Amino acid sequence: MALPDRTAVSRREFLKAAVAVGGTAGLAACMEELGTEADAEIPRGDSSGLPERQHAWNAVLKTDDDGNDVPPRHHVLRYVDLADGIDPADAREPLESALTALESAIRWGPDGLLFTLGYSPTYFARFDESLPSSVDLPEPTQLTPLEDGLALDETDLLIHLASDRPDVLLAAEKALFVDRETINEIEITSLSKRFDTASESRRTGFVGAGLPAEKQDVAGISGDSPVPEAAPFFMGYRSGFARTQATEDRVTIGDGPFAGGTTQHVSRIELQLNAWYNQEDHVQRVAKTFSPRHAAEGLVEGVGDNLTNDSKIVPEDVADLVDSARRDGVVGHAQKAAAARENGEPILLRRDFNTTDDDKAGVHFLSLQETIGDFVAVREAMTGEEIADGSGVGPRLNNGILQYLFVRRRGNFLIPPRVCRSMPTPAGTTAEGQ
Repeated sequence: MALPDRTAVSRREFLKAAVAVGGTAGLAACMEELGTEADAEIPRGDSSGLPERQHAWNAVLKTDDDGNDVPPRHHVLRYVDLADGIDPADAREPLESALTALESAIRWGPDGLLFTLGYSPTYFARFDESLPSSVDLPEPTQLTPLEDGLALDETDLLIHLASDRPDVLLAAEKALFVDRETINEIEITSLSKRFDTASESRRTGFVGAGLPAEKQDVAGISGDSPVPEAAPFFMGYRSGFARTQATEDRVTIGDGPFAGGTTQHVSRIELQLNAWYNQEDHVQRVAKTFSPRHAAEGLVEGVGDNLTNDSKIVPEDVADLVDSARRDGVVGHAQKAAAARENGEPILLRRDFNTTDDDKAGVHFLSLQETIGDFVAVREAMTGEEIADGSGVGPRLNNGILQYLFVRRRGNFLIPPRVCRSMPTPAGTTAEGQ
């Protein structure tokens, strides 16, 4: 991907493109646009006193007027393997040193940098012992008949980097994966000697009002700029309401050597939005996104700002989804997802974001949950196979938003607590046995 002509795009779009390009070229473009030197105005960090949970972001996230957590606007996923011949024990200290230096150099927060480091089943398979029963981390697999041609992500590590500032994001990425860097007078040594970036190793994205509208000139979307300017996601509606998200406590592993950690699932989903915007009207999109009741009662205005902190799904909406679909001829995505709640509470904490990787509209669906089984339960509810069998709603047609989503890749990862985040053994100790 090349940088666009600066005179032909907005400042925000240019910065998003710089993140997508990455590397030295992307960082230089960011710095030139922002008028800063390589580490100017990057808020200084402090590696002491950080939360034990790597995934504990909510305390430092901004909140909107409705009390919803506001995710960082820019994201990079880096899929990484241990280099051939490198033992985990030999990589542990350099990895931990680099991560600690990064935390010392850049403030922990969306105005600086947030990140997590997760490990796949493939990583743990190299050890003789197995993961404890308190950790549910199966190999990724096809979950529905609709996932033809699915590729599985089986690299050793996944590093998720997030920030409101594209210059900070790219500076951190460059330090970890390209060159030894000094940020705020802290030297960070690249991981490149002991780790290899894998095929399909770098994925990028963004979330927030205005960003999808600026980036809608890609495959999967046609027409006269159909994505609403105020929409934070390509599908046109708000998401991540406070009352539809699991708490960080709910998704945290409670027992065993990885207590304080969590599991992470990441799916790469391509979106087909031509029909979504050019064949469906607002009422039809609301019915498929939320529920037919939302559409009939006019509960969703614009991109859904009036919903405040809740999707407004009520128990009656999920009491009998087969009967509801038979009666209304459609069932809503949020309606189905709510059926997977436990005691009325969500079990997934979503941190997904839009993408234009490969110049295609899409989403990196990233969720945190105590067990991968929790994700599978929600995915089965969203698939609605029993609804399609019993109501006349099709496997895709009028079955929530499945008609417009195509899962291309998926992977499962364990995010350990911070104390053993660098090359852990299945026993929860570091690869050096400490």
